[in-house]
Amino acid sequence: MILEHAVLQVAHARATEFESTFGQAKSIISSMPGFLRLRLSRGLERPNIYILLVEWEELEDHTHGFRQSSEYQKWRNLLHHFYDPFPLVEHFTPVHDA
Repeated sequence: MILEHAVLQVAHARATEFESTFGQAKSIISSMPGFLRLRLSRGLERPNIYILLVEWEELEDHTHGFRQSSEYQKWRNLLHHFYDPFPLVEHFTPVHDA
């Protein structure tokens, strides 16, 4: 299992619109091969900051399967204009669970 992590900075005035649009976009990513689950969380201290965590079976499911698909273009068109600056996306592998 691979954990994708992205910190998303959204303009304050667009947070509600972003959340609504993300609600539509999540069906795109969740339909992809290798997708396991996602969680989008909103900051309490800074409510325009979100953390997106996506679990994939393998790194390539995200980097090749999703990112190089036509579905990714739909995802990008729905969401990428909300981010300023564009988020750094990193991948992690589990070490400990409790």
